[in-house]
Amino acid sequence: MRREAGRDRLRFIPPQLPRLVEEPPVSDDWIHEIKYDGYRTQVIIDWDGARAYTKTGVDWTSRYWPIVAAAERLGARSAIIDGEVIAPIASGAPDFHALRSAMTWNAERLAFVTFDILHLDGRDLRALPTVERRAILWDLVKPADGAIQFSQHVDGHGKKFFEGVERMGLEGMVSKRRGAPYRSGESDAWLKIKSYEFSEMELLGVKREQGKPAMALVGRGGKYVGSAFITLGGEMRERLWRRVQKAKAEAPANVPKAAANGVEWLKPGVKARIKHLRGESKLRHASVKEIRED
Repeated sequence: MRREAGRDRLRFIPPQLPRLVEEPPVSDDWIHEIKYDGYRTQVIIDWDGARAYTKTGVDWTSRYWPIVAAAERLGARSAIIDGEVIAPIASGAPDFHALRSAMTWNAERLAFVTFDILHLDGRDLRALPTVERRAILWDLVKPADGAIQFSQHVDGHGKKFFEGVERMGLEGMVSKRRGAPYRSGESDAWLKIKSYEFSEMELLGVKREQGKPAMALVGRGGKYVGSAFITLGGEMRERLWRRVQKAKAEAPANVPKAAANGVEWLKPGVKARIKHLRGESKLRHASVKEIRED
């Protein structure tokens, strides 16, 4: 589209961010959506066409060109739409591991799952309640069955919704206050509750510091993947300490220097059952629930 002199383009707005909590809210003042495993994205439409930005404001229009082309067909003169770019599999569930490959080799596979709208046809919508903004968004993007989709929600019943998310093996959920405005930055009006999973990992070493919780350094295939709080019962903990004292070893080569300070390293043969957040590239909010020796 040809540029028109004297007219400003719409600018990127820093997104609203959910705060991580352990439990979903239970009151009926909240709506709940699936947490999609992809890249947070803002699509802007104005007289200069459509553009796509990462959550930090980096222009990724060229990477998301099928989504941008679909946005230009929505019929809005101007809009700022918030959502997540995913690479869905046949069931519709997102596949994060395929996302980067799709961005490079098969962008037609990408989908933009929309969940909020900040601006439409000259009107700033951020002061409106969440549910009103979402109703406006649905009217713009429906039927939302192609490159641009819509994140459905349920009203209330946060605990039951989360139970369903866990049964389906999804990453987690996002809860939003029905009547809240849109505010850039982290906010208590948006909450994310992530699912946990259990993995068996190798116990590489233990760090014990005065006045701090004991930590286990764990790995896969002998390579360090992160640390976890040791939350074992008395008998199992004592057995672990005895193993630490008599089976000391050298640090694995790939452990960061900061993480390796003060660690008592173990010889191979000790496995740990680790509880950790699902869908994270690095071990987060992890704890040791059980140990066993080969």
